[in-house]
Amino acid sequence: MRTYVGGHQAVSHDDFIELALGTPLELWLGVEGETAEERAARLDAARDILADYPDLYDTVTRLAVETIQAHAPELLNVIQLTGPGKPKRRKAVAA
Repeated sequence: MRTYVGGHQAVSHDDFIELALGTPLELWLGVEGETAEERAARLDAARDILADYPDLYDTVTRLAVETIQAHAPELLNVIQLTGPGKPKRRKAVAA
């Protein structure tokens, strides 16, 4: 079975992500062995995209959480262990 997104065939998870973002993943994640100059240019391009689409970060975060909920909900089962601050002390009880 073939899957198409906006007229483009998606064959891998990366394809779906790139089609959802409208940009290649390498723009956001970088590539192994990139030079400092290449990294600076990549980050500059990413900043330009975020400036043009200020809601992109929130949209991608929401999509990521929805995907995790659908396919691996156990990753979102988080419990708060203790709150910030000093540990609670018990008062001594006379015998």
